Amino acid sequence: MTFWDHLDELRGVIIRCMVVTLLLMVVAFVFKDQVFAVILHPKGDDLRLINTAVTGQFVTHMMVSFYVGLIGAMPYILYQLFNFVAPGLYRQERRLAIRLVVSGYVMFALGVLFSYFVIFPFTLQFLGGYQVSNEVSNLISLESYIDTLTMLSLMLGVLFEMPVVSWLLSSFGLLSADVMRRQRRPALLAIVVIAAVITPTSDAFTLMIVTIPVYLLYEVSILVARK
Repeated sequence: MTFWDHLDELRGVIIRCMVVTLLLMVVAFVFKDQVFAVILHPKGDDLRLINTAVTGQFVTHMMVSFYVGLIGAMPYILYQLFNFVAPGLYRQERRLAIRLVVSGYVMFALGVLFSYFVIFPFTLQFLGGYQVSNEVSNLISLESYIDTLTMLSLMLGVLFEMPVVSWLLSSFGLLSADVMRRQRRPALLAIVVIAAVITPTSDAFTLMIVTIPVYLLYEVSILVARK
C-alpha cells in the first residue's frame, strides 16, 4: 500500500470510531435518567446540587453524554487502531501490543471504579460538610460535582497504570525490579505526596485510603518488572 492508501485507511478508521462514539453519545443522551442516576449516586440523598447558569444543566448533559459515549466506544476504538497498525507488526510485537492494550484498559477501569466507589464518596462527604463558619452554607454546583468526579477518576485511572508502565519499561530494559526494590522509600514518599495532591481532603484517613492501594500497585509493579 502507498502512503496515500494508508492515509485513506486511517481516515476510514477515524470516521468509524467517530460514528460509533456519536451513536453511543446519542444513546447516553436519550437515557439521561439512567446515566445520571449512576453519576449522582455517590452524593447520597442528603446532599443537593444546584445549577447557577442558564445553560448549565444542558451543557453538563451534553458533556456527560460525550464522556459516556467515548468510554463505551473505547474498546471498539482500540480494536480499530490495533487492526490498523497490526499488519506492520511482527507476531511477537502483536502479542506485546495486545497485552499492553488489554492490561492498560483493565487497570484504568479499575482505577476509575476505585475512585467512584471509594475515593469520591469520601471526598464529597468531607468537602460537602466542611464549613469555615456556621454562617457560611455549602451550595455545591452540578458543574463542580462533575469536574471533581472526572478529575479524581482520571487521576486514579492513570495511577493504576503503574504496573503496566513498569512492565513495558522492563520489557525494553529501561527499568528493573532491583532498582525499584532499592527505591522503595523514595517511592513511598512520592506516592504519599501524589495522594495528598489528588485528594482534595486534608484528613489522614482519606490520604491513607489512596496511599495504601497505590503502594500495593508499586509492589505489584516490582513483581511484574521481575518477570
